Amino acid sequence: MRIFLTGATGFIGSRIIPELLQAGHEVLGLTRSDAGAQSLAAAGADAYRGTLEDAGSLRGGAARADAVIHTAFDHDFTNFVANCEKDRRVIEALGSELKGSNRPLIITSGTGMGGARPGEPATEDVFNLDHPNPRIASELAGAAMLEAGVNVSVVRLPQVHDTVRQGLITPFIAISREKGVVAYVGGGLNRWPAAHVLDVAKLYALALEKGRAGARYHAVAEEGLQAREIAETVGAGLNLPTVSISPEQAPGHFGWFAMFAGLDMPASSVKTREWLGWSPTGPGLIADLKKMDYQRAAA
Repeated sequence: MRIFLTGATGFIGSRIIPELLQAGHEVLGLTRSDAGAQSLAAAGADAYRGTLEDAGSLRGGAARADAVIHTAFDHDFTNFVANCEKDRRVIEALGSELKGSNRPLIITSGTGMGGARPGEPATEDVFNLDHPNPRIASELAGAAMLEAGVNVSVVRLPQVHDTVRQGLITPFIAISREKGVVAYVGGGLNRWPAAHVLDVAKLYALALEKGRAGARYHAVAEEGLQAREIAETVGAGLNLPTVSISPEQAPGHFGWFAMFAGLDMPASSVKTREWLGWSPTGPGLIADLKKMDYQRAAA
């Protein structure tokens, strides 16, 4: 198949390309720049010029493909709500081209959307319509497209990591360096799920191969690591003290990151592993945090 891949030069998308090529697919990667086109060519993919803001270019890319994998997202969290709404429009544009064709559209969301009750791991069979995370816009758009006749499925992400990037922990490291301390909220018992980026890439490929319309898949290798353990590992890497702060202090210390810092968001991938035969084998989050070059991360 010919796959239109958004986010093709990004952290996750660039790892999906070799998985798709190895399976015998062709990849048409969205890019806005010459550098991106050169990167895609070097990876063995074809470049397609367009942007997330240009609905026409998104529809054009989808029109040239047998399936679409949408991983692109604007990670400027200072404008998180607006960027989530932009993702809604992207999904609507892609879906409008695929409607009624049965060509798969795999979109991306967060594991938190599967959380039914506080303290319980999020699961694939739950879509919490009352979840406060603005990223719910992505899944609402996907659900609307499914209702309209689009073959939509969802990959929900935890903290996706290697020794260079670790999802929300990357800006957490930057904030800690700036503040001179590594802080966690309260007892630091809140949990974050995680998975290595190469395992996540394999899951997208499996979702394309074996997925079904309306399904939600959790790219979760580790169900939940405590914030205190993460903070202590980062503190050791930065050679900074680790401290507890109260929920009331969090906005002043973390800024925009405060909306995430104290969240308890464990997540299960039991059903995903059963449905797709996904078996993550990559290093754990703490192992990658211990191996990362904190001086390089400052550059």
